[in-house]
Amino acid sequence: MSKSDYTLVLPAYTVGANAYDAIGKITRPFGKKVVIIGGKTALSKAQDAILAAIKDTPLEVVGTLWYGGDATFENVDMLLANPAVQQADLIFAVGGGRAIDTCKVVADKANKAIFAFPTVSSNCAPVTAISVMYKADKSFAGYYYLDQPPVHTFINMTIIADSPYELFWAGIGDAMSKECECELSSRKGEMFHTVEVARALATVCTKPLIAYGVKALEDFKKKQVTFELQQVVLDIIVSTGLVSNCATDETEYYYNSSVAHLFYNSSTVLPQSVEKHLHGEIVSFGVLVLLTYDKQFEQRDKLAAFYKKCGYPTKLSDLDISVDEVDKIVAKGPDAREWTCVPEPMTAEIFKKAILDANEFGESLK
Repeated sequence: MSKSDYTLVLPAYTVGANAYDAIGKITRPFGKKVVIIGGKTALSKAQDAILAAIKDTPLEVVGTLWYGGDATFENVDMLLANPAVQQADLIFAVGGGRAIDTCKVVADKANKAIFAFPTVSSNCAPVTAISVMYKADKSFAGYYYLDQPPVHTFINMTIIADSPYELFWAGIGDAMSKECECELSSRKGEMFHTVEVARALATVCTKPLIAYGVKALEDFKKKQVTFELQQVVLDIIVSTGLVSNCATDETEYYYNSSVAHLFYNSSTVLPQSVEKHLHGEIVSFGVLVLLTYDKQFEQRDKLAAFYKKCGYPTKLSDLDISVDEVDKIVAKGPDAREWTCVPEPMTAEIFKKAILDANEFGESLK
């Protein structure tokens, strides 16, 4: 692919309490046999609503499968070997980021059309052309790149509002990284149309989280679908996903993430990071690391005030990480693609200083 000859497929979505009503019409050109794959809880929440929505359509469900519990290539291979996957024309990916990312890889390898049905609002996986993959020990394995995102994403707000609060809370933390990471990683890159679009889209990712985040979290606790909640859900799933699709190329450029995800991916070397804390929770502290690294102290102060209101981590101890463990995180850093997603060469000393300085800042907050 060259910058003058490429294909970019952007996400399409339906949102609302009745989003599933559009399934029949949207999927019509892609076949009739469907395999539904997802997490156990997600399937229990969404499967009946999906089946009710397609009962008067030509769609035929040939199987409903558990995705395996994590986004691993072992689970991808397990699903590829399943006769229901082999028979299906369409894959309905149901659940959170890891379930949908697993299904995206399965669909890519099996050359099947995939449709996403997020049951939580925790990240942009339902609309992106990239899957975050993990090893069996839950440590970060790397990224799997696809030619395009799911064909369509159905965001049922009633189901989203009935999902675990902590996943929505963590989703806000993850989305908080998109604007600053895209800007930082692309700052000295070659600008052309797609990257310019990514940078422009990124500028609308942070403001709604701060403007509507507190109210959206309160509404979510009450399972109330409100304007504020829907704005934040669309920010987490769609806005950040649009940036991801424009900012990512497997070989030529990668402006989708930077120091915040460098901190997260590196922290997976610690057991407590993968066992006790959520992706977006750790990324949210990584945003403070990025802003410290980039000397954006005014923005860091602004986000820290929001963090304190909503319970996001502002220091290492909030993540059960000790200062003595920072060297382990730093040592893992060069293995992550984000190590190079900065305007100037990253070093262990620079990364460590940013982490420790961000922690010192967080410790100083009242």
